[in-house]
Formats: sequence, structure tokens, C-alpha cells
Amino acid sequence: MKHLLQFDFLADKEKNTLTIRREFMADRQMVWDCYTKSNLLDRWFAPKPLTTKTKSMEFREGGHWHYAMVEPSGTEYWGWVSYHKISPIDSYTSSDAFCNEQGEINASLPQAEWVVSFTDKNENTLVETIVSYQSLADLETIIEMGMEQGMMATLEKLDELLLTLKS
Repeated sequence: MKHLLQFDFLADKEKNTLTIRREFMADRQMVWDCYTKSNLLDRWFAPKPLTTKTKSMEFREGGHWHYAMVEPSGTEYWGWVSYHKISPIDSYTSSDAFCNEQGEINASLPQAEWVVSFTDKNENTLVETIVSYQSLADLETIIEMGMEQGMMATLEKLDELLLTLKS
């Protein structure tokens, strides 16, 4: 039986933001851990058939996550997340950028600020992610790159992981 879990993907072209709301069938601590621990992120943070590998991660204020999404062919797409403010199991803020394997930011691709909030929704957890871009052009670039489809597929992988963690 397929459960109908909330999924909203809203683009606000006046504020240059994406709001992504997604419900998960797990408690808040478990979902928080999946978003904040590299060994768990590596198991879900890329749309199929891509996988994720962490080069380095320090989940703390002022810390970072340097990772790659890897195609089955071996092609790697590197990203850099800088963590700013963390309120354990409630929320965190970060900035996100494309980079290379050495962690050097690619300034020609959009960068974004993320606010990720975790709230209880009955026995489930609702994660709201607000992603802010510097310009409408940056927002449209990300949408054209397939952000909505990529997020849907990636968050379905998190559903699958949560099922294995609960059993």
C-alpha cells in the first residue's frame, strides 16, 4: 500500500525561492540524523541511479559537507555545503554551491541559502526546505536543471532508507 505523504514544490519567482515540503514516515530524530550524518546522507542524497560519496563533513556551525553525486559511469558532480546555524532536531541553515573535487566553488553556477526545518506531523516528520537564490536567472537555471524531479527521486530514496532503519 502506497502512503500519500505530503510533497510540495513551490517556486516563488518574485522572491527567487523554492519551498519544498516533504513528509516522512519516521520520527523527527531519525529524519534529522539522515540529513546530518554523512554515513546516512551517502545512502540517499542523490536521485537514482546516482550515488553519493562524502569527501569530508563536519556538521557544526561553521562546518561543511564536501560530497559528490556519482553516476554509474563514474562521472562525479561535486557540491559544497557550509553550515551556519544549527538547532538540533529543529532546523539548520546552510549555503550550497557546486564545486570541484578540491572544494573550489564554481562561481558560474547558482549558489543558494537553505533553511531546513523539521516538525512533527502526527507520528510522521515534515521537513520544510526554503532555498533562496540571488536572482531569478539562478532560480530558473536550477529549475531547468531538473531540481523538482531530482528532489522527488532523492526523497523517495530517503523513504526507502527510513524503512530499513526502522526495521
